[in-house]
Amino acid sequence: MRILYVSQYYPPEVCAPAVRVSELAKNWAGAGHDVTVLTGFAHHPHGRKKREDRYVLTRREQDGEVEVIRSYVWASANEGTLKRMISYASFCLSSSLIGTLRCKRPDVVIATSPQLLCGLSGYLLSKLLRCRFVFEVRDLWPESILAVSAMKENFVVRRLKGLASFLYRKSDRIVTVGNGYRNGIVDSYGIPKDKIDVVPNGIDTEKFSGAFNREGIRKDLGWQGKFVVLYIGTHGMAHALDKVLLSAKELAGKRDIHFAFVGDGAERKNLERQASELGLDNVQFFGMMPREEVPNIYAACDAGIVSLRKTELFQHVLPSKIFEFLAMGKPIVLSVDGEARRIAEASGAGFFVEPEDYKAMARKIQQLHDRRDSLNAIGEKGRKYVLANFDRSALAHDYLHILDKTIQPQYKSPELTLADQTQE
Repeated sequence: MRILYVSQYYPPEVCAPAVRVSELAKNWAGAGHDVTVLTGFAHHPHGRKKREDRYVLTRREQDGEVEVIRSYVWASANEGTLKRMISYASFCLSSSLIGTLRCKRPDVVIATSPQLLCGLSGYLLSKLLRCRFVFEVRDLWPESILAVSAMKENFVVRRLKGLASFLYRKSDRIVTVGNGYRNGIVDSYGIPKDKIDVVPNGIDTEKFSGAFNREGIRKDLGWQGKFVVLYIGTHGMAHALDKVLLSAKELAGKRDIHFAFVGDGAERKNLERQASELGLDNVQFFGMMPREEVPNIYAACDAGIVSLRKTELFQHVLPSKIFEFLAMGKPIVLSVDGEARRIAEASGAGFFVEPEDYKAMARKIQQLHDRRDSLNAIGEKGRKYVLANFDRSALAHDYLHILDKTIQPQYKSPELTLADQTQE
């Protein structure tokens, strides 16, 4: 099968879409499929390209067995709505052109959201290259923009809703990362439920194996003798990290409880300023880390925090960091309701608190601190659960069946042919 995967983000960027796209693409290529990723030049989240990438229209690279074609993108930091929209539009235009000129004709184009203009590029390429189109929905836009008050209901938002509706209707198949997203598309846009499949985020079981020199890492970080709770990921408007800092304030008298923030985003400077104003010496900001170092920081912490603002829409969200914490055997304080809560609690290692209830979060962290002798056993339950249900390689195989179903009768995959012969 020839697969063209369109995503504005790809490694060396470490954001969730880059990780999902690269791991799925490598799994498919490893299974013998011809996989090309059409992406931008790395710049997220700081909005800065490497010197050798500036003013370059396109470049062809090889990432293992995956062909990577990079296309021009106007680099913008992950802040400011107008600048980001210009960045999204630049990638939409350049990828549509470059993809048409440089990509061999695929059997299927997959375009991944949340930004809808990437989806539009995928749709245009499917028409120009005369193939099937799968729209991968990792977030509901523009609903998420409204949920964090980044924009109000206006002309732009109405146009984005129109574009979302267009892409949902014109796609041959829709793939979401959670049942809540599927239900939201059905309820809000009237799309038939049987047109939508769910392939959740997962984990690379080799990278997140739990086999790390925990004490050596903690020594390097200065965490000896501390109970460390970790937030890792985007520091954005949606993540209610100001409330996490208030939880740190509640626990400021507990000298061995320490909060670590790893990542970057539009709110990071505000959060650092807030921590300084609150006089928090139990909080540490690290900024971005290379992807290969991320498992080390998971191994060194004692518990994780997954947090979002209190809004009905975010009950459909399934943050990928849940799976990574669980895979590393770490209990989670989860401040996200809905589907994320269901999975975290089912694992036996997730402990829910109401979103934005910083006092409840502080109490839960204190309770985990007091139970720290039993946390390894709790974390092991979570690890077994996520390995059994969210192994990325197994999810990639499920995704291939969806793609095969989408392009039939044009193509029948070797895996399905073998399965059919076995059944006969």
